[in-house]
Amino acid sequence: MPTLTTDDAVTLYYEEVGQGTPVLFVHEFAGDCRSWEPQMRYFSRRYRCIAFNARGWPPSEVPEDPAKYSQARATADVVAILDGLGIDRAHVVGLSMGGYATLHLGLTAPERALSLVVSGVGYGAERERQALWRAEADASANRLRSAGMKAFAEDYAQGPTRVQFQNKDPRGWREFADRMAEHSAAGSARTQQQVQRERPSIYDLEDGLRAMTTPCLILNGDEDWPCSLPGVFMKAVVPSAQLQVVPGTGHTVNLEEPDLFNTALEKFFAQVDAGRWPLRDPRAVSDSITGVMPSN
Repeated sequence: MPTLTTDDAVTLYYEEVGQGTPVLFVHEFAGDCRSWEPQMRYFSRRYRCIAFNARGWPPSEVPEDPAKYSQARATADVVAILDGLGIDRAHVVGLSMGGYATLHLGLTAPERALSLVVSGVGYGAERERQALWRAEADASANRLRSAGMKAFAEDYAQGPTRVQFQNKDPRGWREFADRMAEHSAAGSARTQQQVQRERPSIYDLEDGLRAMTTPCLILNGDEDWPCSLPGVFMKAVVPSAQLQVVPGTGHTVNLEEPDLFNTALEKFFAQVDAGRWPLRDPRAVSDSITGVMPSN
């Protein structure tokens, strides 16, 4: 079983397939490295593909110390995977919790990323909803501890941005929910309270986002409600970002619409690898609506 050890002595499990330019996939809270199977199979034809389980997700280690979990640590684990596999730079693709780690990589270690795919990022970001987000993170942790992983997963997998997947692809959704039920309740609870609950709002990162020049694709489902406005905000402030929205789709976009997701990534990687991914034209940022300003 392939593993590596981080600088704080936590063992991480990873999977690797293919040859070529590296692509690193970083999973969401409800997923694990298996969630990236449609991407691993597709992109390994041309790329070196890596997916790993976050700390708290067996067979990665489940640290007992809550201080071992944080947004900064989740981002550092992405770097640990790159370092452990001898990779200087990679295309980094993250969904939700993994999307936050990917975005923070772009802020703290942009030299390690060829590009950033930031998908499903925005939960709890809006300031007027932060108190509710933190309360729900606490409630999730409490339910994980009291009811266990299987009961929690069945409810969580039917949330308002998951039912789209259930309605569209019942067999795929069932596999997703069953895999989530196999996760560690302890690791998931600690992640809810130490990572999800405590991470900074996207809106508090504005200064760093405005300075970001690493090629960035923001990719959301149009019914992934908590990510809609944060996605538009990131598009507006990150000069290297483009925003793509997948219609009729919820949070689990890479599993719900794998063909559309893969096509979007394929075109993005091709532009980046060719050195053709543009920064936004400064003329596109203006207080004017049409460019024709009224005279005083």
